[in-house]
Amino acid sequence: MSIIVSNITKIYGTQKALEGVTLEIKPGGITGLLGPNGAGKSTLMKILTCFIPPTSGTATVCGFDIFDQTIEVRKKIGYLPENNPLYLDLYVREFLGFIAGTHQMKGNIANRVAEMIEMTGLETEQHKKIGALSKGYRQRVGLAQAMIHDPEVLILDEPTSGLDPNQLLEIRHLITEVGKTKTVMMSTHIMQEVEAICNRSIIIHQGRIVADDSTGNLQQVVTSKTIIKIEFGAAVRREVLMHVQGVTEVIHPDEFVEQHTTRAKQKTSTPGKESLIWYLVSQTGEDIRAAVFQFAVDHKYTVLSLQKEEQKLEEVFQELTRDYVIPDSA
Repeated sequence: MSIIVSNITKIYGTQKALEGVTLEIKPGGITGLLGPNGAGKSTLMKILTCFIPPTSGTATVCGFDIFDQTIEVRKKIGYLPENNPLYLDLYVREFLGFIAGTHQMKGNIANRVAEMIEMTGLETEQHKKIGALSKGYRQRVGLAQAMIHDPEVLILDEPTSGLDPNQLLEIRHLITEVGKTKTVMMSTHIMQEVEAICNRSIIIHQGRIVADDSTGNLQQVVTSKTIIKIEFGAAVRREVLMHVQGVTEVIHPDEFVEQHTTRAKQKTSTPGKESLIWYLVSQTGEDIRAAVFQFAVDHKYTVLSLQKEEQKLEEVFQELTRDYVIPDSA
């Protein structure tokens, strides 16, 4: 295993930042670490990188213990902290050469610096002082310093913070490519980013892990209901569709948007309302598309499109971290 965490707890005074966190991350792939502000994400990353010790519990990185083998752990890890501390008076190339020296790298350091500059898209900024760079380019410098010593594990705390849309796509691509050969753990508040590049998602809330699964599976863990979006060739009344086998709720598009943006409770349905598009809900978790299609055929309705709606990771995150009550220890 690249990372093994066993029952880690961290207490600051009277505040428990982490409580009994246990997880294993195998070599390769990208793991997204999610959670509200103050959930304990950065604390866990600082423990794994040997910046702070846990109050109790233990962890290993690439087989090295975070207590007894801190130097070996740090050799195996590339770390980009949330605040991305940089020497603003140094030039980009100068700074990366300095970081390579602190890692006591062997071989041609100049070539490695040039390689990292190209990989992170810093060619046009390499002769500038870091203090003169935009936040997005400073973030790239932070990524370059984290990877310059070719670590086996990358721990990235909000790595795409401050990037514009084009830079965001480039850094996502870079992290995806790196994840093919290295173990990457990254925290982020951008759910679309997790859905796009993370193989696995871990959600932390109030210092504990409340969900841990592949990103695809995690999108289905909160609810067993199935939502089908159907578009007809002519307007259909709501109450007619309530007769479809397995359908427990029929939602108008305006109501669906409201529910999925404000998380508000559904308003009372308007009797007799017609629409070309409807969302049909089944609480059984079964795929009702065949039943919906057969109903349309039997009633001679023209169906222009029929698709199953996937639950967004953002909805899962909100469900798991809103008013979540930590159970008492047994």
